[in-house]
Order: sequence, then structure tokens, then C-alpha cells
Amino acid sequence: MRKAFICPTKYVQGEDEILNLGYFIKTFGTSALLIAHPDDVNRVKDKLDSTAEKFGITFVESGFQGECSRQEVARLQELAKQKNCNCTIGLGGGKAIDTAKCVAEGEALIIVPTIAATDAPTSHSAVLYTPEGAFDDYAYFKQNPSVVLIDTTVIAKAPTRFLVSGMGDALSTYFEARATSRSYSNVNAGLPCGFREGVCGPAKGTNTALALATLCYQTLLADGVKAKAACEANKVTQALENIIEANILLSGLGFESGGLAGAHAIHDGLTILEGTHKYFHGEKVAFGTIAQLVLENTSTEELNQVLDFCLEVGLPVCLADIGVENISDEEVMEVAQKACIPEESIHAMPFAVTTEAVAAAIVTADKLGAAYKKARGAK
Repeated sequence: MRKAFICPTKYVQGEDEILNLGYFIKTFGTSALLIAHPDDVNRVKDKLDSTAEKFGITFVESGFQGECSRQEVARLQELAKQKNCNCTIGLGGGKAIDTAKCVAEGEALIIVPTIAATDAPTSHSAVLYTPEGAFDDYAYFKQNPSVVLIDTTVIAKAPTRFLVSGMGDALSTYFEARATSRSYSNVNAGLPCGFREGVCGPAKGTNTALALATLCYQTLLADGVKAKAACEANKVTQALENIIEANILLSGLGFESGGLAGAHAIHDGLTILEGTHKYFHGEKVAFGTIAQLVLENTSTEELNQVLDFCLEVGLPVCLADIGVENISDEEVMEVAQKACIPEESIHAMPFAVTTEAVAAAIVTADKLGAAYKKARGAK
């Protein structure tokens, strides 16, 4: 059996860590292409100026246009070539990070998230869009980022909703890795490199990845509520440090090398409902996790533990919580059909999955979540 585990070369997390960014740039050279939204640059400009002066490096402003498209990637690659940039930095949220991954193509890449809303920063994959913002394709590269650098002071000052959404994304990690392990399904760590190109073969997950996914869930339960309180106060505490690590590192390694299953597939199906569009990825994944647990008929104790956690930190537990007040039988089937297309991760579940079963799980999860929420007196 072929197994694979992949991860960044270096992960660094701490208060004011952007002040040390220049040190890591110097391991590649003295010039870095900075791919970031202007608002994110302004949030940390003093730190960028300080690290540039301290380590004698130069940031080449990219004029990032906000979309991870093939055209933007080609423009930035040409700019990096013209300016003789020694490395690429993706600073900010998902679009800037994905664009940096595509520009670097697995070489000399530093990722600096300014929010902890998803587990994408550590991965070797990116999502490509058209210039108009429509989905184009997935891209996979020969290796993960060279450095993932987390400034916890910056994360603490970001809106708390981002951190909570990251906990929603991380919540699915253990349950999806567990399902993938039980079904001996392939994981993202064995996917090909490049834009749907490459020669890497399929691979199963490792015990290491499942252990990290398990720790991810345990950390959420232990520190999620305390971390949310710290973030609301814009303060860095050990609980917040632990949740940032869970959201980004543990969940990132857990999903990529441990596997995805029902929760993310159901998330993908839910995106066809217009009401969900204003909700974050992790918020919808949280409900997808509840639906996956219903689909696999988990124990009442485990389901209630997940529902309790979601209510405590403010994650969705029913469809109304993600903007879907009413849903017809036809709409539920459309969501289930999208979740069950052949290439979706739901087929990593350790049993045969049908659209009817997924539709039933979504409706049942909605009713259970709404009833649990009402019984607990939650808003």
C-alpha cells in the first residue's frame, strides 16, 4: 500500500513574527515579490518596513488585482522575472495565498496569513478562478510552501468571525480523516503536480496524519471558547495560540494527508443555494460536518458533543444558520447531487453513498441542529 504525508518545510508562529520575515527572505536572496491586497499590506506596513530595514531586503509590490486567475498568475510571474525576485510571498487571505502558490509553483514560497479562517496556508494546492471570479480549476504543486509564518498579534486583531470560521473548517478534519482511513481512500498528498499535470501516483493516508487530525479536534474542544474570547479582546493567549495552530497547521496537515470526505462535499453542494453565499467556507463546513455525522449514524453522544461545541463558539448547526430559511425537496436533491458527483470527496466515506442518503442526512441534520439549538436556548 502506497502512503503519503506532505507538509511545509518550516512552520513558525508567534507574536510580532512578521518582524522576522526578512530573515526567511534572506535564505533565498534579497528581493521578494509581495502578493497581497493593499488593505492587508496597510495592516502590517510598519512591520514590513521594519523587517526590510533590519535584514536588508526589498519587497517588490505586485499590484495584486484580487483574483487568482491564470492571467494574473502569468502577469506576476513575468513581474517576478523582470525584477529578479528571489522568492514569493503570499500575505493575507485565501486569494492572495493561492495566487502566490501558483506564481511560485512550489519554489521559494513564503505564506503569511493575516487571518486564521481556513487550513489552506500549509497545503500544496490552490484554486484557480477566471478573471470574472468563476471557478476554473485546482492546481497542485511539487511541494508545500517553504515557510508558513504566522503573526499571532495580527490574527488576534482580525475580526473574530474569521477565527470561528477557521474552527468550523478544522472541526471537519478529524471526522473526514477518520472516514478516509476506514475506507482506505486516497488523499490529497498523492495528487499530481501542476495544473492537472504530473506523474505523482495515488496514495493513502498515514497514521501520523490521522493522529494530527485527532489532536486538532481535541484542541478545538479544549480551547475553542477561550480562544474566541481572547480574539474578541484582541489579545494573544495560550488558548488563542493553540487554536491558531489547530486551524492552520493541524487542520492543514490533517486534511491534506489525512483526507477529505462528506463534510467538504456537502459544503460544495450547499454553495448552489444563494442564501449560503454570504457565509464563510468554514461556517458551511461546520454544518456539513453535522450532516456527515448523521449520514454515518454516529453515536448520539458524539453528535451532541459536536453540536455543543458549535453552539459554544457560534458556528452553524442548522440550515437557517447559513442563510437557508426554507428549502424544497427539489433543492435538497440538487445539493445532494452536487455533493455526490464522481470526483467529490464524499466517496471517501466507508460505505456506498447515494444522493438520496445525502439528501436525507442534510434534512435530518437541519432538524436535529435546530431542535438542539432551541433546547439549549441559543439564539
